[in-house]
Amino acid sequence: MSDTRRRVKVYTLNEDRQWDDRGTGHVSSTFVERLKGTSLLVRAESDGSLLLESKISPNTAYQKQQDTLIVWSEADNYDLALSFQEKAGCDEIWEKICQVQGKDPALDITQDPIDESEEERFPEEIPETSHLVELPPCELSRLEEIADLVTSVLSSPIRREKLALALVSEGYIKKLLGLFRVCEDLDNREGLHHLYEIVRGVLFLNKAALFEVMFSDDCIMDVVGCLEYDPALVQPKRHREFLTKTAKFKEVIPITDSELRQKIHQTYRVQYIQDIILPTPSVFEENFLSTLTSFIFFNKVEIVSMLQEDEKFLTEVFAQLTDEGTDDSKRRELVNFVKEFCAFSQTLQPQNRDAFFKTLANLGILPALEIVMGMDDLQVRAAATDIFSYLVEFSPSMVREFVMQEPQQTDDDVLLINVVIKQMICDSDPELGGAVQLMGLLRTLIDPENMLASTNKTEKTEFLSFFYKYCMHVLTAPLLANTAHDKISKGELNNFQTAQLLALILELLTFCVEHHTYHIKTYIMNKDLLRRVLVLMNSKHTFLALCALRFMRRIIGLKDEYYNRYIIKGNLFEPVINALLDNGTRYNLLNSAIIELFEFIKVEDIKSLIAHIVDNFYKALESIEYVQTFKGLKGRYEQEKDRQSQRISSFPSSRYRRDARSLDEDEELWFNDDDDDDEGEPVEKSRIEDDFSDSYGKYMEAKKACYRSVAAHLPSRLCVLAGAANGAGNNVKAAALPTATAVTPNSSSASSVKTVSLPATPVMKTTLVGLVDYPDDEDEEDDDEEEQSPRKRPRLTS
Repeated sequence: MSDTRRRVKVYTLNEDRQWDDRGTGHVSSTFVERLKGTSLLVRAESDGSLLLESKISPNTAYQKQQDTLIVWSEADNYDLALSFQEKAGCDEIWEKICQVQGKDPALDITQDPIDESEEERFPEEIPETSHLVELPPCELSRLEEIADLVTSVLSSPIRREKLALALVSEGYIKKLLGLFRVCEDLDNREGLHHLYEIVRGVLFLNKAALFEVMFSDDCIMDVVGCLEYDPALVQPKRHREFLTKTAKFKEVIPITDSELRQKIHQTYRVQYIQDIILPTPSVFEENFLSTLTSFIFFNKVEIVSMLQEDEKFLTEVFAQLTDEGTDDSKRRELVNFVKEFCAFSQTLQPQNRDAFFKTLANLGILPALEIVMGMDDLQVRAAATDIFSYLVEFSPSMVREFVMQEPQQTDDDVLLINVVIKQMICDSDPELGGAVQLMGLLRTLIDPENMLASTNKTEKTEFLSFFYKYCMHVLTAPLLANTAHDKISKGELNNFQTAQLLALILELLTFCVEHHTYHIKTYIMNKDLLRRVLVLMNSKHTFLALCALRFMRRIIGLKDEYYNRYIIKGNLFEPVINALLDNGTRYNLLNSAIIELFEFIKVEDIKSLIAHIVDNFYKALESIEYVQTFKGLKGRYEQEKDRQSQRISSFPSSRYRRDARSLDEDEELWFNDDDDDDEGEPVEKSRIEDDFSDSYGKYMEAKKACYRSVAAHLPSRLCVLAGAANGAGNNVKAAALPTATAVTPNSSSASSVKTVSLPATPVMKTTLVGLVDYPDDEDEEDDDEEEQSPRKRPRLTS
């Protein structure tokens, strides 16, 4: 349907008394058989779906407001509004509604709302012919009587409606404002106080027809003047002086449309009345100003729409904003205008808001932000941050797309995201309010959850690769600078603001660990980042130490053996345990968080970490008995040792081959993945012993020593089996063996095996791990273990 007269927006009033946009479509009035009556139908202009189907009820009160609005209530607490593009369309539908209800289209309301409880209580006090309240003559001597009348009707919906109709029909508002000017000239304070009560009460009548009169250009300043004379104040406020002299209307680009200029002035002044002059309504009064809120809302919609339709205006705004010749003060005004423009755009319906932000993007809003966010003016940077937040909230993908399309300069600092990171790092606010806001925006941009997998499957991969290549070093620079040489810099020790900044960076890095897996893993390994982060465990700021601990906790929480080996190899539990010991007997958050970390390792039975902790730190931790965590770790460790011993004794042949191979399936998969990894993780594959957990490595070394000490005394049968197994494990060909073993069928005992002794030298060359654990040799094994594989004690500080 192309008829613009019938083009409308559908709004519903939510629980917060704000209008929600339900969509744009075309309205018609049609008889609906199912509803058995003439109904208003609105079909969406995008897909023809039904946005509204509302039967015109004979008893429903419809109101026409501002020439282009029709408002009514379908049920309790469910208000509806149709906003017409053209006045002619509104008049046409209004006449149809009045025709169905048998009312005069000249009126702005079709029904007198009836309070049912009042009807029941006073059925005879409201005669059918009584439609209007009788108003006293508008004279100075009758102001007190008028004030009492206005105040008395506020508790009754019926009387409020009738008083509003009387005020409109008799032109009473302008007469009252004439009396205000007289009272002010005479300095009649009593009359001015009465006029304050009258005007305030008229606003609480909540009628759009009254607002249109009161907020017109020739009346609004007198309305503000009446509201200056609050009887509770000793001296009147000077709101008119502020609005006319202090508040200046700045046209960054001249507005040629007089209607648009008038609408902007009106909206600002009405907003001032609502937010500044009128007191905060009580619980009983909160619905009295809902129409005032709607008045402001629809004004803002009109302003944004009118500005958007003026192509020359917006083009000129962005041309000056990005022009290098524009002076700083002018650019400041332009940025503040764009910020206000974006704030007003929040009143638009979703599809119109999409078009609005796409228009801004096409006009060059993002390149402009790069310029203004690098300025020294704090107000400009704050406004630019607000604009950036609107853009990121609207479409993170649009911002990411722009960033990746930026020309790669030799200096990465010119990239928009790096400009944002630098502003976060350089925030001069002691509370880092701007930094916190920017950190939230960065987290939105790097969050894989809002990356469009359906339309662009490569967005996640491409953007994260870009971010880690060009931006991550800028983000981590303060962290690395303050933890150089594995020590906290003096500046961090004394600077609370720096500590807060490092905490924000750690929060973002922790988010990366949870959501980025591969990219952050590579970065942590290459930069040895966890070691640098754990330096902050020594910080005097407990919240910063907790952030560092949280970072490690997230890594361990992934239960990734790759991370586990990195932690073991770097001995990265040492600063955590030092912090626990330094904390002493204090029962605080740091103590609980550290114990929770070890409890998690115990409950999840992360074997490699359990073995490392028990082997290297149990002596320092065994005295902690107020929790059972560390004894539990020791118990887990002993259980695993017993399990390994049982496997060796129960399955000698298969276990022998298993020991020779050394790697479990996860480790083999990890090595296979490493072969395909082009990021160059610092893993030394040739040193296989580095990939064993320390405890099991020591255990197997003890077995080697045991075998060497008893090899010469082994029976020849075991020597042959050991030689054969070792030959298989070390790719020794059978042809190299000087003799063979003959085994009779179905033989299971030693007597049925005929053997020939092999020379001792080949056996010793191919031996890796002994098979038999002789009970009598336990003491000897313990002695050998202590001699050949002494336990390394960590260098713990008190």
